[in-house]
Amino acid sequence: MNQFYSPGWAYWIGGVTIVSIVALFLFLRGTARQTVFRDKNGQVIATTGHVWDGDLQEFNNPLPRWWMGLFILTLIFSIVYLILYPGLGFWNGILGFSSDQMYKAESRAYEQRIGPLYAKYMQTPIPELAKDPQAMATGQRMFLTYCSQCHGSDAGGSKGFPNLTVSGEKSWLYGNQPDTIVQTLTEGRQGMMPPMGAAVGGKQGVVEVANYVRSLSGLSHDAALAAKGKPLFATACAGCHGASGEGNQALGAPNLSDRYWLFGSNLQTIEHTIEMGRSAHMPAQKNILGPEKIHVLAAYVFGLSHGQKAAGNP
Repeated sequence: MNQFYSPGWAYWIGGVTIVSIVALFLFLRGTARQTVFRDKNGQVIATTGHVWDGDLQEFNNPLPRWWMGLFILTLIFSIVYLILYPGLGFWNGILGFSSDQMYKAESRAYEQRIGPLYAKYMQTPIPELAKDPQAMATGQRMFLTYCSQCHGSDAGGSKGFPNLTVSGEKSWLYGNQPDTIVQTLTEGRQGMMPPMGAAVGGKQGVVEVANYVRSLSGLSHDAALAAKGKPLFATACAGCHGASGEGNQALGAPNLSDRYWLFGSNLQTIEHTIEMGRSAHMPAQKNILGPEKIHVLAAYVFGLSHGQKAAGNP
């Protein structure tokens, strides 16, 4: 949106604001001096002529002085406010207040208050920290804030987002050891499954390989098609997923021999994955959280798949 911004807008907003205040002041001043309505002979007209319900009339009286005074005080307040605070666009106010500075000051104060606690956690190895109820309660709150949108509040994952409660080491794309989790949170991950439809011989080859892949994890499949898909898998897929489909954590290639599927295990989904490929992105958190908070969050994630529970969890 930067291409639509110009310093002239600040002066436009400020000018409109100032003109509006002056116009309202002049209007109120004129209204305060206005006399009640009179007829052509100069006689005061008692009512405006509006009548309701037969005898309910609107009297021809000016606004009460106290009411007019409140309007004037409102305008005076707005002028004082615009002198002190940045409300005109081009003027920062003599107090120099800004919400950005206020946010940064509050953030610094918060960091100074909790800094010693995170420093203590940072000195504790992740497996040991995962057993600390207070640290895990903090880690859980961080997870709900930064991670649950993709992985779910229970860390059970969803389509395209891994289940972080799986206990098997081989079922994790990159592994669930402390250093690996820290690296994932810090630097992020970029997963890529290239389209392999042409590599396995077209549509028929895709169907055959999909049936073979389902057989690796004991899912229902067509045995004849799976037998034809096995050599195709060895040629086109084993380089990443391994000869037995056990995956390759160095590459982030998933284990196809378990029952944990990132995008789903039905035949149509697997065929789509083989033919069209997949891509996934885990954003880096180093510039958002910093190493101390990542250490605590990594301990929480580590605990999810190693039998630890956050404080308050059943």
